[in-house]
Amino acid sequence: MTESSDSEISFLEQLGQRVRTMRSLHGMSRKVLAKVSGISERYIAQLEAGRGNVSIVLLRRVAGAMGAHLEDLIPSGEHAPDWQVIRDLLRNATPAQIAQAKDMLAGHGGASSHASFCGIALIGLRGAGKSTLGKILAKRIGWNFVELNKEIEAQNGLSVAEIIALYGQEGFRRMEQAALNQLLARKELMVLATGGGIVSEPLTFELILSSFYTIWIKAEPEEHMGRVRKQGDLRPMADDRSAMAELRNILLSREPLYARASAVVDTAGLSVDAAAARLVDTVRPVLQNEARAFGLRSVAV
Repeated sequence: MTESSDSEISFLEQLGQRVRTMRSLHGMSRKVLAKVSGISERYIAQLEAGRGNVSIVLLRRVAGAMGAHLEDLIPSGEHAPDWQVIRDLLRNATPAQIAQAKDMLAGHGGASSHASFCGIALIGLRGAGKSTLGKILAKRIGWNFVELNKEIEAQNGLSVAEIIALYGQEGFRRMEQAALNQLLARKELMVLATGGGIVSEPLTFELILSSFYTIWIKAEPEEHMGRVRKQGDLRPMADDRSAMAELRNILLSREPLYARASAVVDTAGLSVDAAAARLVDTVRPVLQNEARAFGLRSVAV
């Protein structure tokens, strides 16, 4: 075997590993990825095993189906370009490290600032109760309640389903980040309910973590599924007999990302009132601390 052949085999193996890792981070099974990308499940299995003689067009479709950029999948070798190194560092950094880096680049000597606090953000798989509980919390503390997906729809004049159909996951993630930046530009305190997959887009998720006190609204898989069915929304698992298994896989793969939140509110087995009370108890010390930091009137909760 020639040195060139060895290099090509190594490249394909690294490429397969990157596809597997990114699919796991996005909580997608091979079956779901195949459906979204329009590529056979068998071909994706070959790609992930390092045996896929992949074309750029097909690889672009795989990346797009996961809301990723093509360059995210390409092994960079020993000498990665500076922008790739910086991007990878950002993805592995904590919110505090990112905030410190921003301060240092701005010439602030790494001094911490409370100016970026924009309120409370709720994350979690769809059906967790983010919207229901977020509305109750916002009314209780007198802040605006915002659903990020509704902001995306309002800003683009299309439903989330239409955006994904027209522009794919990658296009939707770009619009999601743009909508979040516009919300932050308002400089208003809010309770924000995010989409379940926002944790899969590293830069957008880092922006959430660094701008909000983030709370993971957690529930049992069966509760997620029951609530989603009541909403009449099984995206992306419509007409799939293994919907429950897919939901469990998505939840399992995203748990390490959701766990990066500042707090967890487990609503398993709780009524809406009991879950809301638990959420209020969770945010009470945070609101008091932020009021002192900003010199504002304490919010009664």
